[in-house]
This record gives sequence, C-alpha cells and structure tokens, in this order.
Amino acid sequence: MCIPAKLLSQNKYEKSFYGGLFYLSEYIASDEFASLKERCSDPERVDSLFAKALSFFEGDVSEACLCLTFATIPFRNIKVRLPLIHSQIIVPLPSTGKKLFEAKLRNLPKDLFFDSPKTEFGDKDKLAHFFGNAFLSYNFGWFNFSKFMGIFVEKTEEEFFVEGGFDRKDLKANALGELFGKSIKNNLDLKPSNVLKIYQLFYFTLRI
Repeated sequence: MCIPAKLLSQNKYEKSFYGGLFYLSEYIASDEFASLKERCSDPERVDSLFAKALSFFEGDVSEACLCLTFATIPFRNIKVRLPLIHSQIIVPLPSTGKKLFEAKLRNLPKDLFFDSPKTEFGDKDKLAHFFGNAFLSYNFGWFNFSKFMGIFVEKTEEEFFVEGGFDRKDLKANALGELFGKSIKNNLDLKPSNVLKIYQLFYFTLRI
C-alpha cells in the first residue's frame, strides 16, 4: 500500500486554501512522493496525495478536494481568447513560485489510465478534472451541478481558451470525480484509485 510518511511538517502552514496549496505542492515535488513510483502505480500515488490533503484539512473532504483541484493543475496560467477584439489575455491561476511549480509538474502522476499517452505529460491534466468534480459532487449532490459544470468548462475551453479544446477524456475524468465525490459520503475509506480503476470498464462499456 502507498501510505505517505510524515516528512513534511504541517505546522508551518496555516489551515487555509493557500496553506494547503503550498503544503501539497511541496509534497508532490518531494523525493518522498517521487520514490513511491518504485512500488506504487500512479493511481495509488493519487491515494497518497489525497491522504495528505485529508490529513492537512483534518478530515474535511470538501477542503481536501478543492485544494487538490488547484494543486494538481499542470499550468500556472491560461490564455483566454477575446473574440470581439481579436486579442488574448493571460489569466494567472492560484499557484506556487516557478521553481516549486516545475518540480511539482515533473512529479505529477501521469499514467492514470490504461490508455494514458506514453509521453512526459501523459494524463497529468486529468487530476484537476477529477478532484474538481469530486468537490462539486460532494457539495452539490442534490443537483447534477458537477456534470453541468464539466460540460460547461469543456465548451468554454473550446471557445475561449487558446490552448484548449473539447476533450471527451476530460468528461470521463469529470464523471469519475463526480462518482468519487458522491460515493465517499457513504464510505470514508474510499480511495481515488478505487474509482480511477473503473475507467477501463467505463471505457469499454461505452463501446458496446
């Protein structure tokens, strides 16, 4: 099992969104997290990351998922197209300094699914989709808000984000995150890898 050690002190970080963002970013960038690859799959490394977030926020699933959404975004900013004036602007995202961000980016899990691209980047961008929709589903389970937002974001990326585009795999990651957010309410021992592993079944079911 991939159980995180307590090598990074939580005491120097206040229990806030930015405190969690820096704490989790340092953990992802750490040798400890990188060394897990020697005995754990990437979905299992995500379990370690979620366990760290849950510990930092003292068991608050909502705060853990929200902070992980931004801690796992593999970009520091986005380029937004402004069609009316035929121009674009760069919008910064909540992030850390460049050096820590680059170290974190190198260590982000990328082989999340059986068909993850065999590249340096792989599926690193899918974690933010997963945890973002887990957060929405956990907090707005009475309304299918997470699915609505997932589709809305994809269409927005297609229309306005210079480097974006409609990606069906993003929607699958959204759906898995939604399932995780709903299911963990009834099973606090649920791990992200338990749900990420459903992707293969989900993938083939859609092709029957």
